[in-house]
Amino acid sequence: MFGLPKSTEINKQLPKKAIFEKFKPNPADKKLFDEQINRILIVGEISPQTVNVAPGNEVKAIYILLVIMKTKACDKKNIALLSKSIGQRMLFALQYQDKVQFAAYRADRVLISESKPFDNWQLKLNGLDLGSIWDDLIVTISDIDLAEGKAIDETIIENEYREKLIKQIAVLEKKAMNERQPRRKWELAEELNKLKKQLKGE
Repeated sequence: MFGLPKSTEINKQLPKKAIFEKFKPNPADKKLFDEQINRILIVGEISPQTVNVAPGNEVKAIYILLVIMKTKACDKKNIALLSKSIGQRMLFALQYQDKVQFAAYRADRVLISESKPFDNWQLKLNGLDLGSIWDDLIVTISDIDLAEGKAIDETIIENEYREKLIKQIAVLEKKAMNERQPRRKWELAEELNKLKKQLKGE
C-alpha cells in the first residue's frame, strides 16, 4: 500500500471507543472526532521486523494509519488527539472518497500534505535507520525545503512563522487599501514595513 513493501502491510482496526477510553477527550473534541472520522485501520508497520532496516535512537517503528473520513477536511485537533493517545511515530492517510492526504504530528504541530488520488501516493523508505526514514517521510509529506544545516523541527517552526507573517501582511495590505484616513493609512504602512522586514529576516 502507498508503494511500501508488501512485508509492511497489516490490517488491524483501531476502534474509536478505545481511543476515547484511553485519552478521555472533552465532549466538544469527541463530537468533532465523531463527525469527521468514520473508522481507523492500522495498515502498515515499518520496523526491523518488517523491513531490513536498523532502529533509530528514538524511532523503533513507524505505523501507517488509514483514516476513513466522513468529511473532506480533517481538523488538526483530531490528528493531535490520535498522536497523543497512541504515542508512536505515525503517518495518517486521510482518505475521503478516492483521494488521500497524509498527516503527521511533529514538533508539536500537525503537518498535512496535499490531496492526491489514492494510487498516486508512492512513499519511499530513504535512510540508514528508522530515525532518518521517519525524517525523510516528514519532509516528503510536508514538502519541506530544508536549509543547509537546519534541523527538520526548526524548519517546521520557521515555516509556520513565515506563513503566519504572510497571512498578517495580506490582511494589513487589504486594510491599507481600504483605509481613507491618511494618518491611519500611514500607520498601516509602517506596520506592513515591519512585517515585511521580519519576513526577509531583517
